[in-house]
Amino acid sequence: MSSEDEYVEMLLSGRRAYAWIMQRYRGMGAAEAERAALECYPYEAGDDFYRLLVFHEEPWHWAMLTLHGPAYVTDHPELVEPPPEYRALP
Repeated sequence: MSSEDEYVEMLLSGRRAYAWIMQRYRGMGAAEAERAALECYPYEAGDDFYRLLVFHEEPWHWAMLTLHGPAYVTDHPELVEPPPEYRALP
């Protein structure tokens, strides 16, 4: 598998997970959640210096930041770790 294929696979996986969270925790419809996931996980060209930056944290973290802000770790300690349903996503 090429590095581009790996990047696209990671990108699509991140989008799926982020969209699932937005549907489950924000109550978004599927189309709205997919748009939110595209905003959080846009395709970036291979020569973009920050291309892989979004992958240094998992979608759960980015979604919780969006939903509850940077203090979610202290304000919502129950959300620090994702639920088993999230871990079971393909």
